[in-house]
Amino acid sequence: MTGFLSQPASAELVALRQELHRRPELSSQERETAARIVAELKRCQPEEILSELGTHGVAAVFDSGIEGPTVLFRCELDALPITEISTIGWRSEIDGKGHLCGHDGHMAILVGLARHLSKNKPVRGRVVCLFQPAEETGAGAADVINDVRFDRIRPDYAFALHNLPGLPLGAVGVRTGPFTFASEGLAIRLTGRTSHAAQPEAGLSPAAIMGRLMEALPELPETLGHARGHSLVTLSHARLGEAAFGISPGEADIWVTVRAIDDRLQGELMGEAEALARRLAEAGGLGVRFDRYENFAAGHNDAEAVEKIEAAATRLGASRAEVGDPFRWSEDFGRFGSVAKTGLFVLGSGEDHPRLHNPDFDFPDELIGPGVAMFAAISRDICGEQDSTDG
Repeated sequence: MTGFLSQPASAELVALRQELHRRPELSSQERETAARIVAELKRCQPEEILSELGTHGVAAVFDSGIEGPTVLFRCELDALPITEISTIGWRSEIDGKGHLCGHDGHMAILVGLARHLSKNKPVRGRVVCLFQPAEETGAGAADVINDVRFDRIRPDYAFALHNLPGLPLGAVGVRTGPFTFASEGLAIRLTGRTSHAAQPEAGLSPAAIMGRLMEALPELPETLGHARGHSLVTLSHARLGEAAFGISPGEADIWVTVRAIDDRLQGELMGEAEALARRLAEAGGLGVRFDRYENFAAGHNDAEAVEKIEAAATRLGASRAEVGDPFRWSEDFGRFGSVAKTGLFVLGSGEDHPRLHNPDFDFPDELIGPGVAMFAAISRDICGEQDSTDG
């Protein structure tokens, strides 16, 4: 192992990570997880602990008492509605739920930072450890920011990491500017009129319009002249009528996920998707309804924040992974870009590691120590650090 990968992680942090893995909770339901985190944070004796932020969010504030910047480090509390199939000794004990994105590991890293700060207080400003709810649905960051108590921890800088399979173990990847795509789910309901399957002319089937939409929606980015790779529309679900041979359908559902490199393109693409569906529905004499789900803002890395991440990686001797293009997946951390200079980086989970959201994924415990070291180095750079031996 390199010096960076050999950063120590206490047996307690590994045990905590595995404990959290056993007891996953879904977005906006993280009550027990949050309570467990509060218990850990109380041992670190921060100046303040805020709980129930934006539902179940938790924040620990380490305040120097001296004027200076506020730096926020964020992780996620929630798990996924996926059944785990691994045979590890700490596999999920709750059917249909699993920490298959690594949020259990991210929590252990942030608890590790809180433990570090308990012994190495900032010498200026404040450091905030935020455990955010509902990342997977795109609701949690907005809920936290909209909580009236958020002003008490409003940051100048905000940082987060995400483990990423496919990259060498412990490799740090970051880029300035666009880093993760905006995304939102769009559900389109077409409404006509059922009839007997022997007399389809007596009804109004949405089948033809549904087919045209399924062909046209994925082509919207090209139709609108968006730069190649800057946006996409993905068909994710479709339903036509009922599963019955004797009925000509009267309803159709089409679900698409809309993604774009920035919030402006995202807004344009969502608006045009709805406009296209409305035009085709009206031409076919159909009713149409829209519902939107899981709205994620685009993630944009501030240049100064990226400098702090790169400097920490260099000082720690971390290997680097090139991030040439923004990631097309979304991260709710992007929402914090509206209130702070943000920096999100990825930490490689191994080139052959099971991918995120796979049913056999498990966070590599070898990343806990390096993750803590990265956060601590960034904190030290901005707020300084009083060694515990200084009294």
